Amino acid sequence: MINWWRENRQSIARWTGTFLAIALIVFLLEQEGGGDLVSALKRVSLWYFLAGVVIMLGSRLFVAARWYILLRSGEVNVSFNQTAMLTFTGLFSSNFLPTTIGGDVVRLGGAMQLGYDRAICLASLVADRLIGMVGMSFALPFGLAPVLALGKDGLQSITIASLYQKGLEFIKRTFDAFAIWLKKPIPLMLSFLATFGNMACIFAAIYLLITGMDHHISYWLIAGLWSLTYFVTLIPVSVNGYGVQELSLTFLLSRIGGLSHSESLTVAILIRTLFIITSLPGAFFLPSILAAISSKSKNNTI
Repeated sequence: MINWWRENRQSIARWTGTFLAIALIVFLLEQEGGGDLVSALKRVSLWYFLAGVVIMLGSRLFVAARWYILLRSGEVNVSFNQTAMLTFTGLFSSNFLPTTIGGDVVRLGGAMQLGYDRAICLASLVADRLIGMVGMSFALPFGLAPVLALGKDGLQSITIASLYQKGLEFIKRTFDAFAIWLKKPIPLMLSFLATFGNMACIFAAIYLLITGMDHHISYWLIAGLWSLTYFVTLIPVSVNGYGVQELSLTFLLSRIGGLSHSESLTVAILIRTLFIITSLPGAFFLPSILAAISSKSKNNTI
């Protein structure tokens, strides 16, 4: 029993955090009243939502392009179509299979199934994550400034500032992950450009949804608030950030963006919906990759 607890305590903690966060969201819905949320949802027209889907698809393609650049510069002879296929599969597994297998594991397993070098692919995934974090940190000051201006919410500000510092320390500790790409500055720069493209699309999708509610928030403030949300979800207290992402974005949009709680929660739910919808293409490729990973693990145990 003790051994089982030790092996599964992180998973149990994340699921507990997820259920608590979702319970808080349900509590917010009851406090606001279901009618307010439905009203806020109705204010976002179908055209705005569909435009958000298209923009978010662009974001996902930028993510695939970032990994593609890292793989190719690591002398992995992979095509963009294959990289996009693996990227969407990883995104789908993160959204729908959070307890069984992670998105990065699926991407690595798929790359190995295609016969590519495991060490380079693993290093590229680590670098891919770090580049995403570093890129998002560029938008962080746009959100930190208004949060720090909330004097009575100093505790939240200190927590966020501490989280940012931990992120920087993590980047420093894993700097060796860039060993291959530091010698190739042009691919590294291009991968950062892909990251900024990904970020720009996410911010634009949020901006579009808020505009659809007849509100105006500065694009750069949205960038800062989403970056704060992004770093908060890196705390391993929930499965794939479920609940925590929605609560964080709801809090920031209502306290700093000037939206009501129902409007903020609506935006948070719609953004999660966009992420899920745009990961659906990965469902077509997931079964074969999972079968390959399962077969490989069985072979390793024989």
